[in-house]
Amino acid sequence: MTNCGWKGDTPWPPPPQVCVDGGCDQRAGRRAGRWPKSTTGAPAAAPPRAAGSLHRRGEEVLEPAALAPVYRQLRKAFEDGKHEPGAADFYYGEMEMRRHADDIPWAERSLLTAYWALSGYGLRASRALGWLLAAMTATVLAMMLWGLPQDDPKPTSTGILTGRSITTTTETPDPVNPDGPFRERLLSTERFEKSLQVVINSVVFRSSGQNLTTTGTYTEMATRLTEPVLLGLAVLAIRGRVKR
Repeated sequence: MTNCGWKGDTPWPPPPQVCVDGGCDQRAGRRAGRWPKSTTGAPAAAPPRAAGSLHRRGEEVLEPAALAPVYRQLRKAFEDGKHEPGAADFYYGEMEMRRHADDIPWAERSLLTAYWALSGYGLRASRALGWLLAAMTATVLAMMLWGLPQDDPKPTSTGILTGRSITTTTETPDPVNPDGPFRERLLSTERFEKSLQVVINSVVFRSSGQNLTTTGTYTEMATRLTEPVLLGLAVLAIRGRVKR
């Protein structure tokens, strides 16, 4: 709201019943706000200004805790007007004020900071997609280097003949950790294809069915939790921008 202002002698912050037009004054270049009118057509009386809050720019800077309710009221005004993209902009400002406020617990601040960093409060699809791409790339590299076994373990069967009957037992050996130079593992087309299958299945919360080492198993478990969340945040941000 750097370039936002209010027409006339409207005190700041505005009251809950403030109405937002959503237009801009071409002379001032600011988003215009107005007060509700009384039944007689005259402007309704404005409530008294809160102590210590000044509406003239440059006289006093309000704290984030005081600005958060203002952004919330503006967001609700746009939501009532069925202007979802505009409401999303004020929602971003509201969340920013909450994150920078001094009266919130550190746990809530940490959660809001993570929400902002990962997806811009669910409004920045490019940020969420960037994190998703980075996570997928890191998973592919981890699988190629340590996650896939040296060779796929092959089941072996053993049998015991007793009289006219035979008893067979099939066992699958544990995957063997890969060895050899890192360059050789990274340049292997077969390992890349298998790693890519693991990543794609993790994004849609499915198991790849690949034989994995212990490191690869835990890596797949972590990606099946994080990558679908990042994909969901990206979809949520795109929906918020195109919704009308």
